Amino acid sequence: MMEAHMADLINLKRFKKRSEREQSAKRADANRARFGRTKAERALDERRKDRAGDLLDQHKLLDQHKLDDGDAS
Repeated sequence: MMEAHMADLINLKRFKKRSEREQSAKRADANRARFGRTKAERALDERRKDRAGDLLDQHKLLDQHKLDDGDAS
């Protein structure tokens, strides 16, 4: 006579939680690749932005009303 074997029991709640954790880990890896930057990289960008602003300020023209008053400073 054939023996009847039961299928392995699967806890669906555990399976769902494991699946959600794996998906969350994949999203986290993708976000780290897209947004993750070191402190040095952020500082370098900040210095570049400040320098660009300073260069732009050096090339500003004087306001017209200051020129009319004879105030060149």
